Amino acid sequence: MIVSIATLGPLGKFKAPGTWGSAVGLIWWVLIVQTLAVPRGWIHEICFNGLVVLAAVFICGAAAALLKKKDPSEVILDEMAAMPLVFLANTSLANSGSLMGWAFLLLGFGLFRFFDILKPLGIRWVENLPSGWGIVMDDVLAAIYANITLHLIIYSVFRFCFLN
Repeated sequence: MIVSIATLGPLGKFKAPGTWGSAVGLIWWVLIVQTLAVPRGWIHEICFNGLVVLAAVFICGAAAALLKKKDPSEVILDEMAAMPLVFLANTSLANSGSLMGWAFLLLGFGLFRFFDILKPLGIRWVENLPSGWGIVMDDVLAAIYANITLHLIIYSVFRFCFLN
């Protein structure tokens, strides 16, 4: 049961499993986080996402132990849990349902995958944390970097389009 949750069922066996986990995380953010947490304010969004990340730490750690691997590629709950952090405090464009909203979602997804795959700026070091902490926190850090980059892009575009 633990391994099935950590691999998101059969998705962990697909080619490019991290991308599939990230896609589930994007869907999770659109359908669940936006409905349950975002309308209640940013503090609820942080708490909700924090609980999901904490659960992922323990589930991914247990699954890695059961699979007898340090960071099994088929364990993708970590990507799913971290993906919503890309959009934390960045929801106005995504809620629009416009072409710009879809572009915003795809940009956030792409930025997350970029940071998760390349692991720059200390992300690779965080991977060395023990058990589920290393499995999940590298993705959390990738999501934070993607979030900051997304904020900077939006600010730059807004400033360029409306303040010049």
